[in-house]
Amino acid sequence: MTINEVDAGEDLERLSRNMTRVEELTERLLNAVTNKNAVNPNLHGPSQDLYAKAAQAYWQEMLENPAKIFEQQIHYWGKAVSHFLEAQQALAKGKLQPPEDTGPKDRRFANPLWDSHPYFNFIKQQYLINSDAIQQAISEIEHLDEVEKRRLTYFGQQIVDMMSPTNFLQTNPDALQKAVETEGESLVKGLENLVADLEANNGELVVRLADEEAFEIGGNIATSPGKVVYRNKMMELIQYSPSTEQVHEVPIVLFPPWINKFYILDLKEKNSLIKWIVDQGYTLFVVSWVNPDASFADVGMEDYVGDGFLQAIEIAKAITKQKQVNAVGYCIAGTTLNLTLALLKKRADKSVKSATFFTTLTDFSEQGEFTPFLQNDFIDGIEEEVAAQGILRSFIMGRTMSFLRSNDLIYQPAIRNYMMGETPPAFDLLYWNGDGSGLPGKMTMQYLRGLCQRNEFIEGTFPMLGEELSIKDVTVPLCSIATETDHIAAWKDVYRGVQKMGSRSKTFIVGQSGHIAGIVNPPSKKKYGHYTNADLKGTADEWFEGAEFHEGSWWPVWESWLRKKSGKKVPAREPGDSNHPPLCDAPGTYVRVKAST
Repeated sequence: MTINEVDAGEDLERLSRNMTRVEELTERLLNAVTNKNAVNPNLHGPSQDLYAKAAQAYWQEMLENPAKIFEQQIHYWGKAVSHFLEAQQALAKGKLQPPEDTGPKDRRFANPLWDSHPYFNFIKQQYLINSDAIQQAISEIEHLDEVEKRRLTYFGQQIVDMMSPTNFLQTNPDALQKAVETEGESLVKGLENLVADLEANNGELVVRLADEEAFEIGGNIATSPGKVVYRNKMMELIQYSPSTEQVHEVPIVLFPPWINKFYILDLKEKNSLIKWIVDQGYTLFVVSWVNPDASFADVGMEDYVGDGFLQAIEIAKAITKQKQVNAVGYCIAGTTLNLTLALLKKRADKSVKSATFFTTLTDFSEQGEFTPFLQNDFIDGIEEEVAAQGILRSFIMGRTMSFLRSNDLIYQPAIRNYMMGETPPAFDLLYWNGDGSGLPGKMTMQYLRGLCQRNEFIEGTFPMLGEELSIKDVTVPLCSIATETDHIAAWKDVYRGVQKMGSRSKTFIVGQSGHIAGIVNPPSKKKYGHYTNADLKGTADEWFEGAEFHEGSWWPVWESWLRKKSGKKVPAREPGDSNHPPLCDAPGTYVRVKAST
């Protein structure tokens, strides 16, 4: 037998094995899709009314200013035809090469073949021409109100991003090269990744962003030592073990958002805010929220406040034998901490000495990048979803967040996982990002209708536990940290809410970077700086113009502010007491529960 015959036999055997794997995977794929727990269809896109209004506005523009529409069309046609003719002329001359101008740089098109290969360059440039035409047509539409225009712009961009040639195998040189190099093995592995993701999420396609096998909660992430000292249906309360001989007498109670898990603040020692706070000599309590299932359907904001915020504060006071605590709220927990403070004010309860807010919205009059999702068509769809499921399932919220950065959080990971057949990276932040929580049905609608849509806490009063709550009732000394490029809680919106709080003592800080990196910004990295300005009377732009920039993390600035409100030093406290014996080691049990799909 010749060498060629041996090679041919091996190739045939490899092909046969791969075909068998493809058949098995295809059967699993069909089973996963067939048995999926479907999402309410109203959550897949805006109502048809938006497109009807856009079409009507475009038609009205055509009648009132036809020259403008014709100019747009002719400009697009001209660029497309010229592009085609240039390619034809190059072929006619036998020049299989792209034009000298290979188009603008875009990291999606990093492979040199997008510029050097005439086929791929033609596809890239035509895609960019089409994208520009769609974006221009939308930007120049008149006769739409601002909200409808912003929504149309967003969904138009989603179409543009989705149709990128990098998202399709036949027009992705990276994926094609990998398939050739691996003799098709990458495509089979990609199909395995796709099927595994579908099966893990009951038929819903949730693209894995990180290698889940690389992390263990309590093993190599969320490792700060401490004990769970209290547990109820809503939360576990963790008291962290001291690392100093003395601590400030007033404890800190930190409330993380319940959309994701608390360990974003304790990923690893070098960037753990939890460890850093303990190392500065504070007794720190952190709430670990329950990951709700359908049995939590009737749990509302009042349950989070009563069984979460108020209970955690009381337990911390009892264990430390203090009359007050310093409270911290992050994101939605910061919003709810504001509600809690207003409630305590109504009750003449002075349990909270100071409050700190991380990336916290209270004024929802400007809905920012969430405008597309906070209109009635989507909120009605969510209402139907939670009525059917009992909760807003985690992947729906995660998908919404991801589509705000779809190229980075959906399409690029999907290309890597499914076309290239690669294992997702071992990246702790992305692992945390995929470890979400469901939201109770009642709480979801109270938040979306009462706070986000009607803005009741700012423009009127928000009803809770027998009281009518207003932001003016937030009167404790406060420090609010926003972040410069936050696409979830825009810093200008955060600032506007802080201005309306009733406190006479307000500190406002803007950190560089975004919603996560701007908060998880340890001093040791010396990566992102921050801005400060004591004058909060003017507009957000005026505040920023007068702000002073400081190199490095805002953490030490905040700690200096907090220290003045934390009392004298006392001997360090071990977790728990005789009435609250430790129940288990940190990070507890609730944090390990995966979201229902």
